[in-house]
Amino acid sequence: MGIGDIGFLYDYLPVAWVVAAVLLAIIEALTMGLATIWFAIGAAAAAVTAMLGANVAVQVAVFLAVSILTLLLTRPIAIKKLKVGREKNITQQMEGRRGVVVEAMAPFGAGLVKVGGVIWTAVGEDPAEEIDKGEEVVIVRIEGVKVIIKRA
Repeated sequence: MGIGDIGFLYDYLPVAWVVAAVLLAIIEALTMGLATIWFAIGAAAAAVTAMLGANVAVQVAVFLAVSILTLLLTRPIAIKKLKVGREKNITQQMEGRRGVVVEAMAPFGAGLVKVGGVIWTAVGEDPAEEIDKGEEVVIVRIEGVKVIIKRA
């Protein structure tokens, strides 16, 4: 068989599928965005069908079918478990945390709350509520540079 013979290319299809699977897996490892892993799995399945002697149409069909099925069946679970793309900002990270009042809050006034070693200006979720020094509070949300709190 010479290089000009098309049969020469068919002999290397299993290798081509394996190379594609490895490259897609490397891209996935570098990006960690759950974008190419499904196609790497599909390419690996196509490599197996190529090694078993299936024709090119079957190999491509297996690649597409396995890629699409793994994408549809496992991506939602993987995203949920791995929390891909769901990094909380500082405001979201603070919500629900507990702190201690270090300067009492008079009704309709502001005070100071220590949360994780940082002192924040705080106002009550119920502005008419008085909160004494030393009380434990929970951060409800952040508005600007103030934390909105309620009693724990």
